[in-house]
Parts: sequence; C-alpha cells; structure tokens
Amino acid sequence: MPTDLSNKRIILTGGAGFLGRCVVAGLARRGVPEKNIFIPRRKDFDLTDMASVQRLYRAAFPGNKADVVIHLAAEVGGIGANLLNPGRYFYANMAMALHLIEQARLDGLIERGGKFVQVGTICAYPKFTPVPFVEDNLWNGYPEETNAPYGVAKKAAWQMLDAYKLQYRMCSSYVLPVNLYGPFDNFDLGSSHVIPALIRKCVEAQLRGDKEIVCWGTGSASREFLYVEDAAEGILRATEVLDDPTPVNLGAGFEITIKDLVELIVKLVGFKGAIVWDATKPDGQPRRQLSVEKAARLLGWKAAMPFEEGLKRTIEWYRTHASGR
Repeated sequence: MPTDLSNKRIILTGGAGFLGRCVVAGLARRGVPEKNIFIPRRKDFDLTDMASVQRLYRAAFPGNKADVVIHLAAEVGGIGANLLNPGRYFYANMAMALHLIEQARLDGLIERGGKFVQVGTICAYPKFTPVPFVEDNLWNGYPEETNAPYGVAKKAAWQMLDAYKLQYRMCSSYVLPVNLYGPFDNFDLGSSHVIPALIRKCVEAQLRGDKEIVCWGTGSASREFLYVEDAAEGILRATEVLDDPTPVNLGAGFEITIKDLVELIVKLVGFKGAIVWDATKPDGQPRRQLSVEKAARLLGWKAAMPFEEGLKRTIEWYRTHASGR
C-alpha cells in the first residue's frame, strides 16, 4: 500500500527552490499540513557540514522526529559552471548526501519506519549510454567529462542508500530526473541550464534589437526535458510507493536536438535575428533520452505537460518576472 504522507513529518531540503516549490504544492494536495514540512534554509543550515546537519535534525520538529527526508538540495549548473566548479560540485553534493543520510540513521529514522528520498541526476549515466537510457546501464562506462564530478557524487549517494538498505534496513527511494524546466527556474546566464539560458538570451536580444544570438557548440547534441511540476509528482510517487533505492528515471519520453530547441524557443519568443553556433564550445553529452518504462511500472507515473506548452508557460513567467531577477 502507498505510504499516506498526510500524517508524516517531512524534512524537505531545497524546498524553497525551483523544484522544491512544486514538491511543497504536491504535499499540500496530499493533505500534509504546513507545520509538518520543515525546509532548512542555507543561511541557517550548511548541509555540507556534519555539525550543521546534526543541528538540523534536532531543530526540525522540536519534541518529535522526522518520518521522511526528501533531499532535493544540490549545487549544480550548466556546462560552463561545471567546467569552472568541478571540485566544489563534487564536494558539496557528496557531503550533503553523506551527512544527511548518516544523520537520518543516527536520528532513528529506520526504527520509526521512516524513509529517505534522494534525487539523483542523469549526469550519472555513462557518456555513450545507449539511447534511451535504461537504469541497468548506469555502471557501463564513465560519465560525460564536463559534468562527471557532479554525476559521480550523486551516483555515490545512491550507493550509500543501497549499502544502508543492506546493512541497516533503511527504506529509501532514488529517482533520476532528466533536465528540468519551468517557471521559477534559475535564469542566471553563468549557472543556468540550457532552457532558461536560451529563453533569457532570446528575450534580452529581442529587447535590444540584436541581429543575432550566439549559442554554444554545434547544436547536434540532443536532450530531453521534463516540466518541473511533472518531476515533483514523480518524486512524490516514489516517496509513497518505493522502499528500496532501485534507480528510477523520471523523463518525458522524447529527445530534441539543441538546434531544434533553439529554433523553437526563438519562434516562441519572437526573436527575428540569426542564430550563430560557436563550435569552439563543448556540446556536452551527445544524446540524452530516458527510458521511462520503469517509472510507469513501479510508480504509475507519466509526464503530463506537452513540451511546447511548458515552454510557453516558462517564457511567459520569465517575461513577467525578468525585472525582478
């Protein structure tokens, strides 16, 4: 039977962020009262520090303990940010998972029949994984070099949960969302992922009256994108129905080349200039598309948002909020 979350006390790292907002909304739809959701803020708790994580577990529900930990928080960025911060991205993501999982064990999560939910990344897949990506292939090669430190750290968190299941009988879930997009995304050109970066670039170029935009790489690489609300629902389904950290892809079941993506965003924004490709910049992993059969079978979950409609909503949100960045 699915876990009834309505009476659970839940620690939600990253709960104030892009994905976290949608997870909070999904918990509310499931009847979880606001007082039962604890969202640690970075200014109060450094999740890379063990003492701070210990303090988090003590502070979350005074007089009580958490029943579920959903770990969304991550330090992450696009290709450029990964190239500039490989050490930080490995350390921060590894340290957060390491401390949160171990302190959950020490806090008695297992004895209370609780669960730890870890959000992974498709950057953990090998560079030349057969398409569509199937979870059984996660160990069949080394990740794409530009984001390997981040991907390896997230994959190590999965292995930690697997080890804790074997030794301590900790219940957990591990999901791998494909590239997310949607309202409230990070639109900073230095650290954002491809869709928000392209939307901002096109909107600003249109406002300035530019004659062209310059995009990284050749445009030949393909990607798959998942609307953030769909991802949140997949994570919550895993929280409800999975007690074992078998990896489960969360994707939309399609791929699009970066060239076609840029042309689509240009059309939806209404930018009339030329598209110039800077082939001196890396393309990243050649192809990305996930097999979503396992998610359908184990979670009863499928992405619902049509891609073009999701892009329109994201562009509209950015236009409305751009001045408040």
